[in-house]
Amino acid sequence: MAKCEVCGNDYDKSFEIKIAGKTHVFDSFECAVHALAPTCAHCRCKIIGHGIEAQGMLYCCAHCAAEKGVKGVKDRA
Repeated sequence: MAKCEVCGNDYDKSFEIKIAGKTHVFDSFECAVHALAPTCAHCRCKIIGHGIEAQGMLYCCAHCAAEKGVKGVKDRA
């Protein structure tokens, strides 16, 4: 068993994710998202989809990017 780095649960079905040479251990996808998903620069929600990268920032959607002044972005064409 391994202990989740987010919630501390010692779980027999924990899993590891390796990013940039560092291994992380989680007991659920929820904890993995909480720890690893980027945060929207406008609304601060976790980005679990494709999101939008513009002007060096990450956004969850075109609306949030536009709210921060990014021009020409659309969620749907």
